[in-house]
Amino acid sequence: DEEEDYMSDLFIQQDVRPGLPMVRRVKEAIQKEEKQKEANEKNRQKSIKEEEKERRDLVLKSALGNENKGFALLQKMGYKSGQALGKSGEGIVEPIPLNIKTGRSGLGHEELKKRKAEEKLENYRQKLHMKKQANEQAADQFRTRFKTKQEERKMEGDLRKSQRACQQLDMQKDIDVPKEPWFWIELEEEDKKDEEDKEDDCTSSDISVSEKLHILTAYLREEHFYCIWCGTTYEDSEDLSSNCPGNSAADHD
Repeated sequence: DEEEDYMSDLFIQQDVRPGLPMVRRVKEAIQKEEKQKEANEKNRQKSIKEEEKERRDLVLKSALGNENKGFALLQKMGYKSGQALGKSGEGIVEPIPLNIKTGRSGLGHEELKKRKAEEKLENYRQKLHMKKQANEQAADQFRTRFKTKQEERKMEGDLRKSQRACQQLDMQKDIDVPKEPWFWIELEEEDKKDEEDKEDDCTSSDISVSEKLHILTAYLREEHFYCIWCGTTYEDSEDLSSNCPGNSAADHD
């Protein structure tokens, strides 16, 4: 080879920016490595399974010829290539695909795995459904308890309202002692203080709030012709029965 002439125009026109020789060497190394990989891939000896798969795919892709005995028998019966099977041509056109088993597992193993996966999925769905039902049941119970507490608070408020009205109306009739101790609020509070000192089997605590409210409102209607929900004192029982909607808060709603 002739020595390069460093004074020639060809050498002067070359790109001599810093770093370019390094980039060029890296590119050449990468190209050399890729070529080596391609060569190794070509020279690599294929395994028996790979060779069998290639031969099988090649045979399956190629159409049957006259040398095939089964195809020859079909042709004798009038079959033509590309034609559907059957007397009226309603059968299949393509052959049934082969399902080749390549693993070492026994027959039915795949079906067993599929069935176990379906059972696992079904169990997971059942757990989700049971969890959803439990959450809904807990929410219903909470709403029921909340509603019950609200109703109890409302009844307690109506009872206190009835006790105040009873005390006021009894006093207007010069009744100094209520028919029952818990008919008045003040006497009921005194009874509670007495209960702390001694036990009494026949106390007002044996009666529920709803029963107290029912008894006291009935007394107000019969004795004073008064309805706590109407907030009205009627002239007599006839006026009460004809103008008052009912005997409870639900009847007045």
